[in-house]
Formats: sequence, structure tokens, C-alpha cells
Amino acid sequence: MRLNITKRYLRPRLRTHEGAPAVAVTPEQALRRSILSCMLWEGEFYEDGVQIAGRIRELVPQVAAEKVAELAIEARERMKLRHAPLLLVREMARLATHRGLVAETLSRVIQRADELSEFVTIYWAEGRQPLSAQVKKGLAAAFCKFDEYALAKYDRAGVVRLRDVLFLSHARPLDESQATLWKRLAENQLATPDTWEVALSATGRDGDGKREVWERLLSERKLGALALLRNLRNMQNADVSEQLVLGALAAMKTDRVLPFRFLAAARVAPQWEQPLEAAMFRALDGRARTLPGHTVLLVDVSGSMEAPISHRSEMRRTDAAYGVAILLREIGEKVTVYTFSNEAKLVPARRGMALRDALDQSQPHGGTYLGKAIAQVEADVRKGYDRMVVITDEQSHDQVPAPRGRGYVINVASNRNGVGYGAWMHVDGWSEAVVEFIAELESTDVPRV
Repeated sequence: MRLNITKRYLRPRLRTHEGAPAVAVTPEQALRRSILSCMLWEGEFYEDGVQIAGRIRELVPQVAAEKVAELAIEARERMKLRHAPLLLVREMARLATHRGLVAETLSRVIQRADELSEFVTIYWAEGRQPLSAQVKKGLAAAFCKFDEYALAKYDRAGVVRLRDVLFLSHARPLDESQATLWKRLAENQLATPDTWEVALSATGRDGDGKREVWERLLSERKLGALALLRNLRNMQNADVSEQLVLGALAAMKTDRVLPFRFLAAARVAPQWEQPLEAAMFRALDGRARTLPGHTVLLVDVSGSMEAPISHRSEMRRTDAAYGVAILLREIGEKVTVYTFSNEAKLVPARRGMALRDALDQSQPHGGTYLGKAIAQVEADVRKGYDRMVVITDEQSHDQVPAPRGRGYVINVASNRNGVGYGAWMHVDGWSEAVVEFIAELESTDVPRV
């Protein structure tokens, strides 16, 4: 006797790297989470950079061309990422369905002169091949943005030089002056720019020479804010005058510097933490209390959050998380802060570096029990809240419940699967744009989908 039994083939349940049930997302959502915290080809705690880049390549054909182009522009302009947007455009150039938007998107995401040559390097990663017409058009349009200083500063030795991109793209100058400039570029006759990189390279290994260069650059205010923050350790090692360093920190323009930059700088140069905190508060000054009511903030301090952002950076994912927490603390009318790892811990109501210390020292940096933490916090906050914001890499051990009210998960990593979807509003990245998004969303009362 033969029985007609229908075979049911069930897809395996998605899991985070730590084992919690993950939420199935659309290809567009998967691409966003892979891109907006991505330091391209840099490994993270759970995945290496090659895996992440491979997933991005697989996802681009599954997402509409307009959405991929919008994501590339968002990653460059709002999240300040440099290489991940270039990979998106390179993958668009492979597809007949997407390549019509390549020129416009490429021209927009290239905002530094060295990105011209970096894009061609990415394009040729699998072997040299002719550039497509749309790529040439986008590179040519982008080339016109840069003056002599920018071209000279970023005309570095490498697989592809800027003069190579000029020839490959057949860029046309906007006027005679630009034509003359490009002729000098082609003939390697650009004026040498007075940058800290050029000045230091000329000193070789001479310690006294490096000190003199740093002190001259500081005295002449030749260092931008990010260059200053990133080189504090180098200045310390070169025995640079502390008075000059403190003067530069007091005078630096902070309007575009996010809190995590100051946190990373303070870790490598703790003797200058006080002026760094003063500069950070200047960057936060004048921000309106754009999040009314009660905000409950949960910050992930698990072991995976201790991983560095990249092998070349001393910044950790905890810096990104603590920086967003400091920013939210300033714009929230009332903010109650917890950390979570193996359990949830209430953090004292502090600001700035004191809040960073309270977050970091609140508990051992172990597992990621987000579900347990949410249950504990919601039992603790008996009078309710207006919004719950979780800052995490989303790799929970346990199942994550829905929030009682508005809930946001800010994802600061690029891992394949995550838990912050469904009833949670999912936000990717760690720039101030993620905080602005929450404020804008609530101010316009856009319904969640």
C-alpha cells in the first residue's frame, strides 16, 4: 500500500552567531546592515572582511538599482564611510539593470581625490579590464571637483596613480586653468602640499625632526580636527610641547566631530582627557532636546563589542556605542541608561567621559543576553517610557522580545544576521545620523512598516 505523504522542506531557522533566533530580512535590509557599519575588508569579531564583502556582492543584484545608489550616497554622505560605497558602485557597474545610475552615483560618492584611484583599484581587484562607459563618465565628473592642493595631497604611489585615472577616464577640464593643472599632474609637476604626512616623511626617523614638524604644524594651525585627534599619541612620543597641544585642542573646530572620536583619542592619550572632554562638550553644545519624554537606553558591553573597528584603528565598537550614548544623553529630556552583557546594570546619571567610564566599568564584558536584559529593564522601569534604544552588534544568546512601546535597535556592526527587526525599528551605523533619524521619525510621526 502506497501512502501519499507530502514532504515538507523547512528552511533552517536563522540564528545569530551566538545562537539566538534571528529575524529574516529583505535583501535591501541585509545590504544596509552589511554596509552602514562596514570598514571594507576589515574583519569583525564574528566574521572576516572577505565574508562581509562577499555578502555585499551577492546582495547588490537582489536590490533595485535606485535603492543601491541611495544606499551608496547615504553611506558616504551621512555615515562618512569611504570604501564601502565604492564597492557598491563597482558592483552596480557589473549589472545591466544597475549600470545606468553608475556615473551619477560614482561622481557623488567620490569626495576625496584619492577615492578616484581607490575606485579603480577596487574595479581591477579581480584583474585589469576596460572601464565601462558609465564608470569613465563618473570618474571624469568627479575629477573636476579637485584643486591642485587636493590632487597633490592624495597623488600617492600605488597600483593606480591619479594620472592613470585621468588618462583612463578621458576627463575634460572645465577651463584653461584646470587644463594646465591636469597637464602638471600628468607630468608629475604638482606643487608639493604642506601637509603633516609630507612634512613628517621628509624627517625620516629623526625624533627631533618630527617634534619640530609637529610643533610647526600646531603653531600654524595646519592640522584639522581629525588629524589632531588621531596623532596625539605620535605627538606624545615625539615629546611635542604640551602647551602647543593644549592650545590646538582648545582652538580646534569641533562642529563635525562625533563623540566617539574624542573617546578613542582619550584612550591613547589619557593625560589630555580633560581638554578632550572640553572639546567634546563644545561639539555637543547647542543641541536641542530633540527627544522629549523618557528614553531608556541599553548599551551592549559584551566581549564582542571590545573588538577594534579595524586593524589600523585603536577605536573599538564600544567607543562607537559609548559615543552614541553620550550624544543621546545630551538630546534626551530624561535618559535612563543601562548596560547589558550577562545581565542588565543601571548606570549612574553622568555625562561625557564620566558616562563612558560608568558604562565601561558597569560589569564584566561577557555574553550578550539582550532578551534577559530587556525583561529586567522593563520590570525595573515600572512607570513606562516613551522609547527604548538599544545600541548593540545584535549577536544575542537569547530570544529578544518586542518592546512595550517604541523600540529602536542601533546596529554598530556588519554581521550577517540580527535580532532588531519586526516590532523594533532597526537603524544601522554609528554616526550622528542615526540619532537624527530617531528624532526626525518621531517629529514627523511616520508610521513604522
